[in-house]
Amino acid sequence: MDLDAWFENIPQGMLGRKVVLIRTGQTIFSQGDECSRLYYINHGLVRVSTLSAEGKSAVINILGIGDLVGIESLAGERTHQTTAVALVRSTLVRMRSAALMRLLHQHLSTAAHFVDYLLRLYIRAEQDLVNYLINTSEKRLARTLLLLNDYSRDVDASILETITQDTLADIVGTTRSRVNFFMNRFKKNGYIDYDDGGLNIKGSLAKVLT
Repeated sequence: MDLDAWFENIPQGMLGRKVVLIRTGQTIFSQGDECSRLYYINHGLVRVSTLSAEGKSAVINILGIGDLVGIESLAGERTHQTTAVALVRSTLVRMRSAALMRLLHQHLSTAAHFVDYLLRLYIRAEQDLVNYLINTSEKRLARTLLLLNDYSRDVDASILETITQDTLADIVGTTRSRVNFFMNRFKKNGYIDYDDGGLNIKGSLAKVLT
């Protein structure tokens, strides 16, 4: 979902853009914070999660290079309903949501690219929902590990070192004990392995999805 084609051509002063460096584990914004800016991921990986009033957490999305974080600010939300945390060292471009909205209204070509991005984002969200509703916890975990493995190859090799079983449980929507059970099963079947470099995910893990 790369927005580079139009984003890099936008004059820096037009959006009040500022490059910010986010270290691993650093919070970009928290649930309840004022919602007036959004972030373009130039490099890195960001976990977006939410926390219910009862204290139950859930990972809503994992966003990577070319994605926007905090896009709800464009819909007029006053506070963030989610928390965004960098999973690896990331470089983000912060911009004012009001300025971007003005740009979208004034430049049809930019708006067209942005609508295309939103449609792709919607399709991915729909696929994630179908995966959650239909697939078993084991299949959801396998899919998550394969996606994270892609990110580790394309974005940052350290990503698999920073993902804990608690985080996997939040992403998959199950308990840590179930994640541990499935991880042991995957290892026994030769789909994953642990070595000096950490977790090694093999392509054969895709068999779980069939």
